[in-house]
Amino acid sequence: MDKQTEIELQAAAFRRLQKHLMEDRTDVQNIDMMNLAGFCRNCLSRWYQEAANEKGIEMGKDEAREVFYGMTMDEWKANYQTDASPEKQAAFKVAFEENVTKKD
Repeated sequence: MDKQTEIELQAAAFRRLQKHLMEDRTDVQNIDMMNLAGFCRNCLSRWYQEAANEKGIEMGKDEAREVFYGMTMDEWKANYQTDASPEKQAAFKVAFEENVTKKD
């Protein structure tokens, strides 16, 4: 497979993942994703931001989230986010430390 085709297929897979998380499974909470998989929608938007910055495109966290979510975080939270139990919040602290703040 040539490199351009590989890039196009990767981009299509990313777009499908984004659609799945943003349209098909809005019921799945970010905290649950982070606790189970070690990443969430916010991580995906951060990786998008980091890729943009590496290409010399200035993009902040809020802008990247709005691009990924297709709405502001306030809109997402109002429409889809539910309260997390104390147990989920405690597990999130561990998952966040292990997957986001801990550098390899």
